[in-house]
Amino acid sequence: MDTSDQNRLLTKRLQEMQKEQLSISAINVALSKALDRSQFGIALQNHCKPILNYDEIILLNCDKDDKGFKVFHSSAAANKLHGDHVYLAKDEIIAQCLRSAEPVLFDLRHFSEKKDQEIASFLSSKNTGMRMAVGIALPSLHDHESIVFFLYKNYMTSDDVPERILTAISTQLAVSVRIIRIFMMAGSVKIPHEAENDEVQEIKVKKGFNGIIGESAVMQDIYEQISQVAPSQSGVLIYGETGTGKELIAQAIHDLSSSSHKKMIRINCAAIPSNLIESELFGHEKGSFTGATEQRKGKFELANNSTIFLDEIGELPLELQGRLLRVLQEKEVERIGGSQRIRVNVRIIAATNRNLEKEVAAGKFRSDLYYRLNVFPIELPPLRKRKEDIPLLAAHFLEKHDKKTGKKITGFSQKVLQEMCRNPWPGNIRELENMVQRSIITAKENIIKEMTFPKIPDLQQENSQEWQIKTLQQIEKEHILKVVEKCNGRISGKQGAAVLLGLPSTTLISKMQKLGIHKQHYFKNKD
Repeated sequence: MDTSDQNRLLTKRLQEMQKEQLSISAINVALSKALDRSQFGIALQNHCKPILNYDEIILLNCDKDDKGFKVFHSSAAANKLHGDHVYLAKDEIIAQCLRSAEPVLFDLRHFSEKKDQEIASFLSSKNTGMRMAVGIALPSLHDHESIVFFLYKNYMTSDDVPERILTAISTQLAVSVRIIRIFMMAGSVKIPHEAENDEVQEIKVKKGFNGIIGESAVMQDIYEQISQVAPSQSGVLIYGETGTGKELIAQAIHDLSSSSHKKMIRINCAAIPSNLIESELFGHEKGSFTGATEQRKGKFELANNSTIFLDEIGELPLELQGRLLRVLQEKEVERIGGSQRIRVNVRIIAATNRNLEKEVAAGKFRSDLYYRLNVFPIELPPLRKRKEDIPLLAAHFLEKHDKKTGKKITGFSQKVLQEMCRNPWPGNIRELENMVQRSIITAKENIIKEMTFPKIPDLQQENSQEWQIKTLQQIEKEHILKVVEKCNGRISGKQGAAVLLGLPSTTLISKMQKLGIHKQHYFKNKD
């Protein structure tokens, strides 16, 4: 084979790989947007099926509360009646898929109908009309297990199995199933109202997306971003004002990732003294500094093969920003006082309430670290920009804190709800929760009819009343008058105004004449 043929084959192979990557990306994006079973089925039909060329698909799912696997999605009409049937994990076919890290190929004509092979009977060719099945266990997320079977009418061998594509989309499939299950289990809790009380508003408390409350369009966009980035190991930078729920977003990303079985490690860069942050992040050896009485692992070591959440990253001192950058680049840490370099595989989610671009421009934040962290930015809206979520959030906090007081508060008056929606909430969700909790304590009835909002001074209006634009001549005249009055009208001498103003007395007299200052001006208050 000559060089030109080799180049053609290489070019063809590269084109095939590029096409494959584009196909994987298209499938994952489509799946990430599915928030219910219907959308999930459409995503599979329109994006997954044309690439994998299967004839039918069946997906089983179970979680810690289930006794076994149930059909979560099936495109085979004959199988849709089996949605409530439970298939045990000890079933030979299911167990085989769970044990294997790779797709497993089955010939459906050879499936038996033994008691320990119920799924075999379910998938058999006489029930599905298919000849072959490719089964693959999806990554486990928070005790959620899923297995998907791709069914084919024609005979195929292991060489025909699109293993790379199946592996590449398996995590997103698992995340999508988990997200849809969250929405399915998100029941609604009514806050009842008395029929005779017209001003009491009825609200339904939604359990939310992975613990996040909100149904506004802007929050739906946030949920979509979470479901897109969660399966990857990409770094995430969350922007938002204080109290917008940045830590909840970070937790949701971690919970929907492949490392969800491990704990997410948190550190608030603003809450730790600057001289201790380095030890907190990277650890220290015994005797490395005064007070280091024993060896200590840092947060990065503790977060190995998991996620570390760096809250208020904008508060990290410049000298530590450089060291953090090296950890991101080299994936190694070195404890204070140590010489050993320790390998770490950590996903970083950072959050800030600052504008890091401005911080970079001001020289307060390293540009190279900023670009490392800002791979996938998520910007959380302040509460005043998602006011349609305020009743839901208020009802959620009412349900949460009312149980602790035992007062059995059942809702809010229409007046209070309107006031809550008009309030600017500079402290965002955290402030809203505090206000609801305070109102539960002070409520005299089973309905919250009054809520006292803190007064926020209108600084602009106050300043306009206290401060007016004046010419330099006016300012100079007022200042000289005050000093001359303080000196009881004396201009020259040791106790005179000229000495206090640092001017020769002749110069001061000349200035006073030019400014039109006469004796009657500074003696008028003496009468």
